[in-house]
Amino acid sequence: MAFFIKKLGIDLGTANTLVFVPGQGVVLNEPSVVAVSVPNNRVLAVGDEAKIMIGKTPDNIIAYRPLKDGVIADYRVTEAMLRYYISKSLGKWNFFKPEVMVSVPAGVTSTERRAVIEATMRSGAKSAYVVKEPILAAIGAGIPIYEPIGHMIVDIGGGTTDIAVISLGGIVASTSVKMAGDKIDRAIADYIKKNFNLAIGEKTSEDIKIQIASAVPVEEEMTYKIKGRDFLTGLPRTADITTNEIVKAIESELKDVMKAIKSVLQDTPPELASDIIDNGITMTGGTSLLRNIDELVFRSTGVKARVAEDALLCVAKGTGIALEHLDVYKKSIIAKR
Repeated sequence: MAFFIKKLGIDLGTANTLVFVPGQGVVLNEPSVVAVSVPNNRVLAVGDEAKIMIGKTPDNIIAYRPLKDGVIADYRVTEAMLRYYISKSLGKWNFFKPEVMVSVPAGVTSTERRAVIEATMRSGAKSAYVVKEPILAAIGAGIPIYEPIGHMIVDIGGGTTDIAVISLGGIVASTSVKMAGDKIDRAIADYIKKNFNLAIGEKTSEDIKIQIASAVPVEEEMTYKIKGRDFLTGLPRTADITTNEIVKAIESELKDVMKAIKSVLQDTPPELASDIIDNGITMTGGTSLLRNIDELVFRSTGVKARVAEDALLCVAKGTGIALEHLDVYKKSIIAKR
């Protein structure tokens, strides 16, 4: 007898979408990118296939992300993307409509929340639940969110950074800033344009970030060979860039994240603040994998920080755990249908 999937957790991110199946783990992790053909508005490719096309498409095809800053910017395309991911995760012999749980940023408005529920229902879900990202990240990172103890979670993704203090299963203080991996990539590209007169694409700046970037200056620097187009001659050219130059390039972006962390700490009741000093800050999300970011948080706030295990997968894991124990986590669900 085949194993039929009845529950799916989706971490709907600006940069990547992850699908989690209870008992199986993360079954899909693909970029949140869709390629659309312009003349007839048809979806041509989704995920990995579409991401390869970014910056390389002819005029009649556009590859773009339907989510902007963690929120649905293009409703129709998001629905097509969700439908594709849901059916890909279920496999072709699954006839049940699944229960689906989707993560949303902490600062989401009720309209944006409804859009997520609608899109999920229309892409083939039997019922849809929406839970705030920091709660799911905390569950996925193994934090016991129902204890009367304050835990601080900083989830830095592609489009948004969600920061929350959680106690007794709810969010006590939180903020969501539209400042995360994408803006850091852009800052790197701008810096290279200004200082090297080179134009580079999204993929290259992301690659530089992953390969050599650091949140604080380092003694042993790494070097990256940039290949781009010279602004003056219009011809391809290469140049070398080092870690500490990138530290300079992304400094003001990271400052914004630190400012947001501090503002949430300032809003935290004193009893919970003392818990956070004891427990430290837990960091999740893909961008928390940036070298030495925990050190930067410590220098900015005086509170020690640690990056959770499998930081990229925490939110997706959280959806899976919450789905398995819906009765336990029902207080945390903000909308369902």
